[in-house]
Parts: sequence; structure tokens; C-alpha cells
Amino acid sequence: MTRCLARLACVGLLACVSLLSACSTVDTTPGSEQRSALIIVDVQYDFLPGGALATAGGDAVIGIINALQPQFDLVVATQDWHPPGHGSFASSHPGHRVGEVIELQGLRQVLWPDHAVQHSHGAQLAAGLDRQPIARVFRKGQNPNVDSYSGFFDNGQRGDTGLQAYLAARGITRVVVVGLALDYCVKYTALDARRIGLHATVLTDATRAVNLAPGDAEQTLRELRQAGVSIGRSADYLDGVR
Repeated sequence: MTRCLARLACVGLLACVSLLSACSTVDTTPGSEQRSALIIVDVQYDFLPGGALATAGGDAVIGIINALQPQFDLVVATQDWHPPGHGSFASSHPGHRVGEVIELQGLRQVLWPDHAVQHSHGAQLAAGLDRQPIARVFRKGQNPNVDSYSGFFDNGQRGDTGLQAYLAARGITRVVVVGLALDYCVKYTALDARRIGLHATVLTDATRAVNLAPGDAEQTLRELRQAGVSIGRSADYLDGVR
């Protein structure tokens, strides 16, 4: 009997040691926690009222985005940066008009007015956008033969901006996507974020749509939800801050 009790006590002691060992080996590396990033998409003059490819009310998102920035572990931005004569410009295709859809390098391409041309005023980030918290700006759309709505990849998934590797190296697992425009660059940035395994959220009051066709904004939100992108508002992050 004494021998059995001793054996049970030994087993209990070993279990405790095992439990303590497990607790002491919990992953506490910097990448192990849920780190979040704010991705600010294309807040550039050409997408603001008065710009070449304006979004109605686009300037109203700037103050909201500025207020959001301190709530995240990391803030990055994207910048449309097209060479002159880019293949997505209607002016590069005589006989075609803005809004028409053509095939460009085997991809469906909406034709746009000339916009975000490298080194032009319209391509610059808006002066009202607080640049200080932004760790890095990722330029896209530089290949003249393929458009690039997403902040991660071009439309053919052939070119990589480096944003995916940058976020991964900093342990980012969750992103919130804001900026311009909801139905194109914000949408595809959020979809690519989900595709590469990040939790993605779009904040409806921190973005505006081009609405090339009536109802494009609503259709975009449906597509995002179906793809697993969360839809929220800035108050979800700012309540209790102001």
C-alpha cells in the first residue's frame, strides 16, 4: 500500500513539472501576438474632389484616417504611381473612351482618365494626410502593361509590391484597409489580404467609391463579405479614444 501511494505521488509530481514546463515554453516571440496594421490606400490628389479620377467625398476620409493611425501597431500606405501613357489610360487607346472595358495583356481592363502620373501633383499623397506615423509607402501600377489595384500585387498577380513580405516580417496578422477607392483599390487590397491569410477589415466611413456604375459600392461590400472580409466603421476603433 505504501509503495502504491509513493508511486501515485511521483506521478502527480511529474504531471505538475510537465505543466510548469509547458507554461514556460509558451511562444512569446514578437510575431506570436495578434499584431495589426492600418493600410492606407491611395489617398492622392487625383482621387480627391477636383482630381482626375475623383471620388465624391474622398477628402472626408482624411481626418478619420488620421484619427485611426495611433490605434495600430503599424501604419503603411500605398501610392498609385503610373508612368505616362500607362495601358490603363483611355488616352493610350485611340477610339476608346473612359469607362470602356478592353483586354490588356490578357486581362480585363477598365479604361481610366490619365491619373496618378509619376511626379505629377495628382500622384502625390494629400497634404492633409498625417505622414509621420506611416512607416513605409508602397508604390504600385508602375508596369505600363498591367494595372495594379491591390496594394499587394498587380492585377495579373505577376508583380509584387513587397507589402506581403513587409507585413510578415513584422508579425502582422490583422489588417484594416481604408482609403480610395472602395470599389477598386481598397477592395482588391482587402481581397488579397484575405487570400494570403490575413484577417482583413474595411471601414466604410474611411473609404469612398468611384461608383463607375450605380450600386458598385454596395456590390463591393457584398463581395468583400462573401470573401471573409469584415466590414466595420471607424467607431469600432475610436470609441473611448476621443
